[in-house]
Amino acid sequence: MRYLRPLSLVAVALLLFVAAQGTGIELFFHLSYLLVGIVLVAYLWAWLNLRGLSVRRETFTHRAQVGDAVRERITLINHWFLPKLWIEVIDRSNLPDHSAGFVAYLPGREQRRRVIRTPCAIRGKFRLGPVTLASSDPLGLFHLQRDIPGENEILVYPRTVPLPGFVLPGAELPGGQDLKRRTYHVTPNVAAIRDYQPGDSFNRIHWRSTARLGRLTVKEFELDPTAEVYVALDMHEYAQKAWWLTEGRTAMQSQRTAESTEEYAVHAAASIARHVLEQDRAIGLIAWGQRREVIPPEREARQLYKILEALAELRAYGSASLAEVLSAESARFGRNCTLVVITPSLDERWVTGVQHLLYRGVRVVAVLIDAQSFGGGRSNESIRSRLAELRVPTYVFGRGQSLTTTLVQPALIGAYQSGATTNVALS
Repeated sequence: MRYLRPLSLVAVALLLFVAAQGTGIELFFHLSYLLVGIVLVAYLWAWLNLRGLSVRRETFTHRAQVGDAVRERITLINHWFLPKLWIEVIDRSNLPDHSAGFVAYLPGREQRRRVIRTPCAIRGKFRLGPVTLASSDPLGLFHLQRDIPGENEILVYPRTVPLPGFVLPGAELPGGQDLKRRTYHVTPNVAAIRDYQPGDSFNRIHWRSTARLGRLTVKEFELDPTAEVYVALDMHEYAQKAWWLTEGRTAMQSQRTAESTEEYAVHAAASIARHVLEQDRAIGLIAWGQRREVIPPEREARQLYKILEALAELRAYGSASLAEVLSAESARFGRNCTLVVITPSLDERWVTGVQHLLYRGVRVVAVLIDAQSFGGGRSNESIRSRLAELRVPTYVFGRGQSLTTTLVQPALIGAYQSGATTNVALS
Protein backbone atom coordinates (compact mmCIF):
# COMPACT_ATOMS: atom_id res chain seq x y z
CA MET A 1 0.00 0.00 0.00
CA ARG A 2 2.92 2.33 0.75
CA TYR A 3 4.23 2.35 -2.83
CA LEU A 4 0.92 1.65 -4.59
CA ARG A 5 0.68 5.10 -6.19
CA PRO A 6 4.17 5.22 -7.75
CA LEU A 7 3.85 1.60 -8.93
CA SER A 8 0.52 2.44 -10.53
CA LEU A 9 2.13 5.34 -12.39
CA VAL A 10 4.99 3.12 -13.52
CA ALA A 11 2.49 0.49 -14.72
CA VAL A 12 0.57 3.13 -16.68
CA ALA A 13 3.84 4.39 -18.17
CA LEU A 14 4.70 0.85 -19.32
CA LEU A 15 1.26 0.42 -20.91
CA LEU A 16 1.65 3.74 -22.73
CA PHE A 17 5.10 2.73 -23.92
CA VAL A 18 3.78 -0.59 -25.22
CA ALA A 19 0.89 1.22 -26.91
CA ALA A 20 3.32 3.68 -28.46
CA GLN A 21 5.38 0.81 -29.83
CA GLY A 22 2.29 -0.77 -31.38
CA THR A 23 0.64 2.34 -32.77
CA GLY A 24 3.62 4.58 -33.36
CA ILE A 25 1.78 7.54 -31.78
CA GLU A 26 4.45 9.91 -30.49
CA LEU A 27 2.19 11.33 -27.76
CA PHE A 28 2.17 7.96 -25.98
CA PHE A 29 5.98 8.02 -25.88
CA HIS A 30 5.99 11.49 -24.32
CA LEU A 31 3.35 10.55 -21.75
CA SER A 32 5.25 7.40 -20.69
CA TYR A 33 8.48 9.39 -20.30
CA LEU A 34 6.63 12.09 -18.37
CA LEU A 35 5.12 9.62 -15.88
CA VAL A 36 8.46 7.93 -15.26
CA GLY A 37 10.08 11.35 -14.81
CA ILE A 38 7.40 12.39 -12.30
CA VAL A 39 8.05 9.25 -10.23
CA LEU A 40 11.83 9.81 -10.24
CA VAL A 41 11.54 13.51 -9.37
CA ALA A 42 9.03 12.81 -6.61
CA TYR A 43 11.30 10.23 -5.01
CA LEU A 44 14.34 12.50 -5.29
CA TRP A 45 12.34 15.38 -3.77
CA ALA A 46 11.25 13.31 -0.77
CA TRP A 47 14.74 11.89 -0.29
CA LEU A 48 16.47 15.29 -0.41
CA ASN A 49 13.89 16.72 1.97
CA LEU A 50 15.31 14.48 4.71
CA ARG A 51 18.96 15.29 4.06
CA GLY A 52 20.88 18.04 5.84
CA LEU A 53 18.72 17.87 8.97
CA SER A 54 19.64 17.30 12.60
CA VAL A 55 17.65 17.13 15.82
CA ARG A 56 18.80 18.46 19.19
CA ARG A 57 16.93 17.19 22.22
CA GLU A 58 17.30 18.90 25.60
CA THR A 59 15.72 17.30 28.66
CA PHE A 60 15.41 19.65 31.61
CA THR A 61 13.99 17.03 34.00
CA HIS A 62 15.68 13.69 34.67
CA ARG A 63 13.94 12.98 37.97
CA ALA A 64 10.26 13.69 38.56
CA GLN A 65 7.38 12.55 40.73
CA VAL A 66 3.86 11.50 39.83
CA GLY A 67 1.94 14.75 39.46
CA ASP A 68 4.96 16.74 38.26
CA ALA A 69 5.56 17.79 34.65
CA VAL A 70 8.50 16.72 32.49
CA ARG A 71 9.87 19.56 30.40
CA GLU A 72 12.03 19.16 27.32
CA ARG A 73 12.88 21.06 24.14
CA ILE A 74 13.28 19.63 20.64
CA THR A 75 15.12 21.68 18.02
CA LEU A 76 14.95 20.80 14.31
CA ILE A 77 17.87 22.30 12.35
CA ASN A 78 18.21 22.70 8.55
CA HIS A 79 21.90 22.84 7.61
CA TRP A 80 21.26 23.26 3.86
CA PHE A 81 20.43 26.43 1.98
CA LEU A 82 17.49 24.62 0.35
CA PRO A 83 14.17 25.04 2.20
CA LYS A 84 12.22 22.05 3.46
CA LEU A 85 8.56 22.37 2.58
CA TRP A 86 7.35 20.15 5.40
CA ILE A 87 9.06 17.87 7.90
CA GLU A 88 7.20 15.72 10.38
CA VAL A 89 8.95 14.95 13.68
CA ILE A 90 7.74 11.61 15.10
CA ASP A 91 8.66 10.95 18.72
CA ARG A 92 9.34 7.33 19.80
CA SER A 93 9.26 7.95 23.56
CA ASN A 94 7.42 5.51 25.83
CA LEU A 95 6.45 8.06 28.50
CA PRO A 96 2.63 7.93 28.79
CA ASP A 97 0.77 10.93 27.32
CA HIS A 98 4.02 12.27 25.85
CA SER A 99 3.29 13.91 22.48
CA ALA A 100 6.43 15.60 21.19
CA GLY A 101 5.67 15.21 17.48
CA PHE A 102 5.09 18.22 15.23
CA VAL A 103 5.18 19.31 11.60
CA ALA A 104 7.40 22.21 10.53
CA TYR A 105 8.40 24.22 7.46
CA LEU A 106 12.10 25.00 7.45
CA PRO A 107 13.70 27.76 5.34
CA GLY A 108 17.35 27.38 4.43
CA ARG A 109 19.80 27.61 7.35
CA GLU A 110 16.94 27.93 9.85
CA GLN A 111 15.70 25.96 12.84
CA ARG A 112 12.43 25.33 14.65
CA ARG A 113 12.02 24.73 18.38
CA ARG A 114 9.25 23.22 20.40
CA VAL A 115 8.98 23.00 24.20
CA ILE A 116 6.99 20.02 25.49
CA ARG A 117 5.54 19.71 29.00
CA THR A 118 4.20 16.27 29.88
CA PRO A 119 2.44 15.51 33.18
CA CYS A 120 3.71 12.35 34.87
CA ALA A 121 0.71 10.11 35.47
CA ILE A 122 2.45 6.91 36.53
CA ARG A 123 5.75 5.91 38.14
CA GLY A 124 8.58 4.09 36.37
CA LYS A 125 11.67 4.50 34.22
CA PHE A 126 10.85 5.82 30.76
CA ARG A 127 12.69 6.57 27.54
CA LEU A 128 12.57 9.94 25.78
CA GLY A 129 13.47 9.40 22.14
CA PRO A 130 14.62 8.47 19.61
CA VAL A 131 13.11 10.65 16.87
CA THR A 132 12.00 9.76 13.35
CA LEU A 133 11.80 12.39 10.60
CA ALA A 134 9.21 11.90 7.88
CA SER A 135 8.61 13.80 4.64
CA SER A 136 6.92 13.43 1.28
CA ASP A 137 6.83 14.93 -2.19
CA PRO A 138 4.20 17.49 -3.27
CA LEU A 139 2.15 14.79 -5.03
CA GLY A 140 2.23 12.44 -2.04
CA LEU A 141 3.68 9.56 -4.03
CA PHE A 142 6.45 8.73 -1.57
CA HIS A 143 6.45 8.94 2.22
CA LEU A 144 10.01 8.46 3.43
CA GLN A 145 11.34 8.28 6.98
CA ARG A 146 14.74 8.74 8.56
CA ASP A 147 15.62 7.62 12.11
CA ILE A 148 17.64 10.02 14.25
CA PRO A 149 19.47 8.19 17.09
CA GLY A 150 19.71 9.60 20.59
CA GLU A 151 17.55 9.14 23.67
CA ASN A 152 17.39 10.12 27.32
CA GLU A 153 15.95 8.39 30.37
CA ILE A 154 13.68 9.82 33.02
CA LEU A 155 12.81 8.28 36.37
CA VAL A 156 9.35 9.04 37.76
CA TYR A 157 9.05 8.54 41.51
CA PRO A 158 5.75 7.46 43.10
CA ARG A 159 3.60 10.21 44.59
CA THR A 160 3.88 10.92 48.31
CA VAL A 161 1.49 12.77 50.60
CA PRO A 162 1.92 14.05 54.18
CA LEU A 163 0.57 11.79 56.94
CA PRO A 164 0.23 14.04 60.01
CA GLY A 165 -2.21 11.68 61.77
CA PHE A 166 -0.29 8.43 61.21
CA VAL A 167 1.30 7.16 64.45
CA LEU A 168 3.53 4.09 64.58
CA PRO A 169 3.94 2.07 67.78
CA GLY A 170 7.37 2.32 69.41
CA ALA A 171 9.56 -0.72 69.76
CA GLU A 172 10.91 -2.00 73.06
CA LEU A 173 14.22 -0.67 74.37
CA PRO A 174 16.96 -3.32 74.29
CA GLY A 175 18.28 -4.21 77.70
CA GLY A 176 21.92 -4.56 78.78
CA GLN A 177 25.02 -2.53 78.03
CA ASP A 178 26.16 -5.03 75.40
CA LEU A 179 23.30 -3.97 73.11
CA LYS A 180 24.13 -0.27 73.15
CA ARG A 181 25.64 1.24 70.04
CA ARG A 182 27.21 4.69 69.85
CA THR A 183 26.14 7.02 67.08
CA TYR A 184 27.60 10.23 65.68
CA HIS A 185 24.27 11.97 65.21
CA VAL A 186 21.84 13.30 67.79
CA THR A 187 19.17 10.87 69.05
CA PRO A 188 16.75 11.04 72.02
CA ASN A 189 18.94 8.60 74.02
CA VAL A 190 21.99 9.98 75.88
CA ALA A 191 24.52 7.26 76.67
CA ALA A 192 27.13 9.24 78.66
CA ILE A 193 28.98 12.52 78.99
CA ARG A 194 32.66 13.23 78.38
CA ASP A 195 35.06 16.18 78.26
CA TYR A 196 34.78 18.55 75.34
CA GLN A 197 37.21 17.98 72.47
CA PRO A 198 38.06 20.44 69.67
CA GLY A 199 35.65 19.86 66.81
CA ASP A 200 32.68 18.79 68.95
CA SER A 201 29.41 20.44 68.00
CA PHE A 202 28.11 23.08 70.42
CA ASN A 203 24.64 21.54 70.42
CA ARG A 204 26.13 18.47 72.17
CA ILE A 205 27.34 20.46 75.20
CA HIS A 206 25.63 19.44 78.44
CA TRP A 207 25.36 22.77 80.22
CA ARG A 208 24.24 21.45 83.62
CA SER A 209 27.23 19.11 83.89
CA THR A 210 29.49 21.88 82.60
CA ALA A 211 28.28 24.24 85.35
CA ARG A 212 28.58 21.56 88.02
CA LEU A 213 32.04 20.29 87.03
CA GLY A 214 33.50 23.62 85.96
CA ARG A 215 34.63 22.36 82.56
CA LEU A 216 32.99 21.83 79.18
CA THR A 217 31.32 18.44 78.85
CA VAL A 218 29.43 17.01 75.86
CA LYS A 219 26.80 14.32 75.49
CA GLU A 220 27.31 11.02 73.74
CA PHE A 221 24.29 9.33 72.19
CA GLU A 222 23.32 5.75 71.53
CA LEU A 223 21.24 4.57 68.59
CA ASP A 224 17.52 5.12 69.14
CA PRO A 225 15.96 1.63 69.19
CA THR A 226 12.49 2.98 68.45
CA ALA A 227 13.66 4.49 65.17
CA GLU A 228 14.03 1.23 63.20
CA VAL A 229 11.04 0.77 60.92
CA TYR A 230 10.67 -1.70 58.07
CA VAL A 231 8.08 -1.42 55.30
CA ALA A 232 7.21 -4.86 53.88
CA LEU A 233 5.53 -4.29 50.52
CA ASP A 234 3.71 -7.26 49.01
CA MET A 235 4.64 -7.52 45.32
CA HIS A 236 3.35 -11.05 44.80
CA GLU A 237 1.88 -11.25 41.31
CA TYR A 238 -1.07 -13.39 42.34
CA ALA A 239 -1.94 -11.18 45.33
CA GLN A 240 -1.99 -8.05 43.18
CA LYS A 241 -3.93 -9.63 40.30
CA ALA A 242 -6.12 -12.26 41.95
CA TRP A 243 -9.26 -10.16 41.55
CA TRP A 244 -8.72 -10.04 37.78
CA LEU A 245 -8.93 -13.84 37.76
CA THR A 246 -12.15 -13.83 39.77
CA GLU A 247 -13.69 -11.52 37.20
CA GLY A 248 -12.48 -13.73 34.35
CA ARG A 249 -10.44 -10.95 32.79
CA THR A 250 -7.71 -11.63 30.28
CA ALA A 251 -4.03 -10.75 30.53
CA MET A 252 -4.53 -8.08 27.87
CA GLN A 253 -6.61 -6.11 30.34
CA SER A 254 -3.85 -6.05 32.95
CA GLN A 255 -2.11 -3.03 31.48
CA ARG A 256 -0.66 -0.49 33.87
CA THR A 257 -3.00 2.07 35.29
CA ALA A 258 -2.84 4.45 38.23
CA GLU A 259 -6.09 2.94 39.55
CA SER A 260 -4.73 -0.46 40.59
CA THR A 261 -3.90 -2.22 43.84
CA GLU A 262 -0.22 -2.23 42.83
CA GLU A 263 -0.02 1.55 42.42
CA TYR A 264 -2.00 2.21 45.60
CA ALA A 265 0.34 -0.08 47.57
CA VAL A 266 3.46 1.64 46.22
CA HIS A 267 1.92 5.06 46.92
CA ALA A 268 1.30 4.03 50.53
CA ALA A 269 4.85 2.67 50.95
CA ALA A 270 6.44 5.84 49.57
CA SER A 271 4.31 8.13 51.74
CA ILE A 272 4.98 6.12 54.91
CA ALA A 273 8.74 6.17 54.20
CA ARG A 274 8.63 9.94 53.86
CA HIS A 275 6.58 10.27 57.06
CA VAL A 276 8.98 8.11 59.11
CA LEU A 277 12.05 10.00 57.91
CA GLU A 278 10.39 13.31 58.75
CA GLN A 279 10.13 11.99 62.31
CA ASP A 280 13.90 11.38 62.32
CA ARG A 281 13.50 7.63 62.48
CA ALA A 282 15.32 4.98 60.45
CA ILE A 283 13.30 3.37 57.67
CA GLY A 284 14.00 0.32 55.52
CA LEU A 285 12.21 -1.44 52.68
CA ILE A 286 11.58 -5.10 51.84
CA ALA A 287 9.82 -5.99 48.59
CA TRP A 288 10.15 -9.06 46.39
CA GLY A 289 8.96 -7.98 42.96
CA GLN A 290 10.74 -8.72 39.69
CA ARG A 291 13.80 -8.96 41.96
CA ARG A 292 14.51 -9.08 45.69
CA GLU A 293 14.67 -5.52 46.96
CA VAL A 294 16.01 -4.99 50.50
CA ILE A 295 17.11 -1.57 51.73
CA PRO A 296 18.49 -1.58 55.32
CA PRO A 297 17.10 1.06 57.69
CA GLU A 298 18.76 4.49 57.73
CA ARG A 299 17.61 7.91 58.82
CA GLU A 300 19.64 10.07 56.41
CA ALA A 301 17.84 12.30 53.92
CA ARG A 302 19.27 10.29 51.00
CA GLN A 303 17.38 7.23 52.28
CA LEU A 304 14.11 8.62 50.93
CA TYR A 305 15.53 8.88 47.41
CA LYS A 306 16.97 5.36 47.62
CA ILE A 307 13.53 4.04 48.54
CA LEU A 308 11.75 6.14 45.92
CA GLU A 309 14.14 4.97 43.20
CA ALA A 310 13.52 1.34 44.16
CA LEU A 311 9.76 1.85 44.24
CA ALA A 312 9.77 3.67 40.89
CA GLU A 313 10.84 0.54 39.02
CA LEU A 314 9.29 -2.08 41.29
CA ARG A 315 6.59 -4.20 39.66
CA ALA A 316 4.27 -6.88 41.00
CA TYR A 317 6.05 -9.73 39.24
CA GLY A 318 7.08 -11.56 42.42
CA SER A 319 6.68 -15.32 42.67
CA ALA A 320 6.99 -15.46 46.47
CA SER A 321 3.93 -14.87 48.63
CA LEU A 322 3.94 -12.39 51.50
CA ALA A 323 4.04 -15.26 54.01
CA GLU A 324 7.20 -16.61 52.35
CA VAL A 325 8.80 -13.16 52.30
CA LEU A 326 8.12 -12.56 56.00
CA SER A 327 9.53 -15.99 56.84
CA ALA A 328 12.66 -15.48 54.74
CA GLU A 329 13.35 -12.01 56.11
CA SER A 330 12.28 -12.67 59.72
CA ALA A 331 15.88 -12.53 61.01
CA ARG A 332 15.87 -8.78 60.29
CA PHE A 333 13.02 -8.09 62.68
CA GLY A 334 13.73 -7.89 66.40
CA ARG A 335 12.24 -6.39 69.53
CA ASN A 336 13.63 -3.00 68.51
CA CYS A 337 11.76 -3.04 65.19
CA THR A 338 8.39 -1.85 63.93
CA LEU A 339 7.08 -3.57 60.80
CA VAL A 340 4.56 -1.98 58.43
CA VAL A 341 2.95 -4.58 56.15
CA ILE A 342 1.25 -3.26 52.98
CA THR A 343 -0.72 -5.83 51.00
CA PRO A 344 -3.97 -6.57 49.15
CA SER A 345 -3.52 -10.30 49.84
CA LEU A 346 -6.47 -12.35 51.07
CA ASP A 347 -4.24 -15.33 51.90
CA GLU A 348 -4.41 -15.74 55.69
CA ARG A 349 -1.04 -17.51 55.88
CA TRP A 350 0.77 -14.18 56.10
CA VAL A 351 -1.25 -13.35 59.22
CA THR A 352 0.23 -16.48 60.81
CA GLY A 353 3.68 -15.13 59.95
CA VAL A 354 2.78 -11.84 61.62
CA GLN A 355 1.68 -13.78 64.70
CA HIS A 356 5.11 -15.42 65.00
CA LEU A 357 6.77 -12.00 64.76
CA LEU A 358 4.51 -10.65 67.50
CA TYR A 359 5.60 -13.49 69.79
CA ARG A 360 9.18 -12.27 69.33
CA GLY A 361 8.25 -8.72 70.35
CA VAL A 362 8.06 -7.13 66.91
CA ARG A 363 5.53 -4.30 66.63
CA VAL A 364 3.37 -4.72 63.49
CA VAL A 365 1.05 -2.34 61.61
CA ALA A 366 -1.02 -3.54 58.64
CA VAL A 367 -2.19 -1.43 55.69
CA LEU A 368 -4.68 -3.46 53.64
CA ILE A 369 -5.32 -2.46 50.04
CA ASP A 370 -8.98 -3.24 49.46
CA ALA A 371 -9.04 -5.17 46.17
CA GLN A 372 -12.83 -5.38 46.31
CA SER A 373 -13.09 -1.61 45.83
CA PHE A 374 -11.20 -1.97 42.53
CA GLY A 375 -13.97 -4.04 41.01
CA GLY A 376 -13.10 -7.60 41.97
CA GLY A 377 -12.07 -9.99 44.70
CA ARG A 378 -13.84 -10.78 47.94
CA SER A 379 -14.01 -8.86 51.21
CA ASN A 380 -10.94 -8.75 53.45
CA GLU A 381 -13.07 -8.88 56.62
CA SER A 382 -11.66 -12.28 57.67
CA ILE A 383 -8.12 -10.91 57.44
CA ARG A 384 -9.10 -7.89 59.52
CA SER A 385 -10.80 -10.13 62.10
CA ARG A 386 -7.65 -12.16 62.62
CA LEU A 387 -5.50 -9.03 62.85
CA ALA A 388 -7.92 -7.57 65.39
CA GLU A 389 -7.56 -10.72 67.52
CA LEU A 390 -3.79 -10.16 67.47
CA ARG A 391 -4.30 -6.47 68.37
CA VAL A 392 -2.52 -5.34 65.21
CA PRO A 393 -3.48 -1.79 64.18
CA THR A 394 -5.06 -2.18 60.75
CA TYR A 395 -5.83 0.45 58.12
CA VAL A 396 -7.89 -0.20 54.99
CA PHE A 397 -6.99 1.80 51.89
CA GLY A 398 -9.66 1.59 49.17
CA ARG A 399 -9.98 2.97 45.69
CA GLY A 400 -10.67 6.70 45.55
CA GLN A 401 -9.67 7.27 49.17
CA SER A 402 -7.18 9.81 50.43
CA LEU A 403 -4.22 8.16 52.10
CA THR A 404 -3.85 11.14 54.44
CA THR A 405 -7.31 10.61 55.92
CA THR A 406 -7.13 6.80 55.76
CA LEU A 407 -4.01 6.54 57.94
CA VAL A 408 -5.46 8.54 60.81
CA GLN A 409 -7.13 5.83 62.87
CA PRO A 410 -7.27 2.05 62.45
CA ALA A 411 -10.50 0.60 61.04
CA LEU A 412 -13.08 -1.35 63.04
CA ILE A 413 -14.36 -4.70 61.85
CA GLY A 414 -17.50 -4.09 59.80
CA ALA A 415 -17.13 -0.31 59.95
CA TYR A 416 -15.31 0.00 56.66
CA GLN A 417 -17.36 0.39 53.55
CA SER A 418 -15.74 0.33 50.11
CA GLY A 419 -15.10 3.85 48.89
CA ALA A 420 -15.57 5.48 52.31
CA THR A 421 -13.24 8.23 53.39
CA THR A 422 -13.41 7.96 57.16
CA ASN A 423 -12.30 5.30 59.65
CA VAL A 424 -13.01 4.75 63.33
CA ALA A 425 -10.62 3.75 66.07
CA LEU A 426 -9.88 0.15 66.93
CA SER A 427 -11.07 -0.61 70.47
